[in-house]
Amino acid sequence: MIGAGVVGLSVAWLLCQHGHRVQLIDPALAQGQASQAGSSAALGLLMAQIFRRSSGRGWRLRQQSLGLWQQWRQLLEQRGHLIPWRPGLLQLASNEQEWLGQARLAEERQKQGLPLRLLNKAELRALTPALPAAAAGALLSPHDGQIDPLPAMQALLHDGRRDGLLTQAARVEKLERGSSGCDERWRIHTDTGLYRSDWLVVAAGLGSPALLDPLGHARPQSPVLGQALELQLPAGCNAESWPGSVSWDGINLVPRPGGRLWLGATVEPGLSEGNPEALAELRHLGDHGPDWLREAEPLRHWQGLRARPDDRPAPLLEQLEPGLLLTSGHYRNGVLLAPATAVWVLQQLEQQST
Repeated sequence: MIGAGVVGLSVAWLLCQHGHRVQLIDPALAQGQASQAGSSAALGLLMAQIFRRSSGRGWRLRQQSLGLWQQWRQLLEQRGHLIPWRPGLLQLASNEQEWLGQARLAEERQKQGLPLRLLNKAELRALTPALPAAAAGALLSPHDGQIDPLPAMQALLHDGRRDGLLTQAARVEKLERGSSGCDERWRIHTDTGLYRSDWLVVAAGLGSPALLDPLGHARPQSPVLGQALELQLPAGCNAESWPGSVSWDGINLVPRPGGRLWLGATVEPGLSEGNPEALAELRHLGDHGPDWLREAEPLRHWQGLRARPDDRPAPLLEQLEPGLLLTSGHYRNGVLLAPATAVWVLQQLEQQST
């Protein structure tokens, strides 16, 4: 298993739960931590039932993952790993046409038995602290929400180790097919030594193409940088009174304990360093930031590079050849889709073994 981000950890943990022997390789494990290359930009929003499509692979993966995260959280909590969860997602409409689209989606979801609820302008104005005045309305999904990514990743790592997960802090340099008729296992060449495995799962994000290209599997992915902020809100201002996390024009506002707020993330293709102008626009929600948000004190700034497939839909879930699986390119939905990705890998292994 190559890559200890949220996807790689989810796959490794689930395989261990089902009795598989797993070796997880990632240089970030040298610090005893999960890899944060792409996952560090994530705020952990689980947008499943509020997703605008109602069919197709994306819809199925989102619904499956939302249910799995609830099961995994409960199981991990029973084992002593607390993963903070904030239910509710309020998606603001930037104009009347968008709000009418939300009304149609709410009606469709209610027919499916999913309790999405439409809010008008008056109901939004009643919420404190104040949301952008330009919002034409909103759609509330009480079963979607936000999971804290880093505690989730640490829980998967530590619980996996308790169940036999082997971890190696190493950088993978080359993958090599086994020799037919001799040792047919995959060879994983790293900067600390050689490993062999019957199955190989590549979840290395932006590092995946360099490992796969020499094998003849071109799966180009491009970096999309995301910046995020943690803010201390003014005295008497507490976003935890909202009915959940808030999404406004692609920007997410996540209430945190102690009168704090997470704000993010930017979408900056092709950059390795954040653009200060993009950060300023994020800070003020474009030109729609309420006064309390402008007065908030920045406490922390972080960023991460997310892998977006160049010519294929995200995510990349493929068996490239016997024993070689690719799980990468989740773009902005790594946290959300990690459990469903893990189930997909488990199914591939168990189908081949029967």
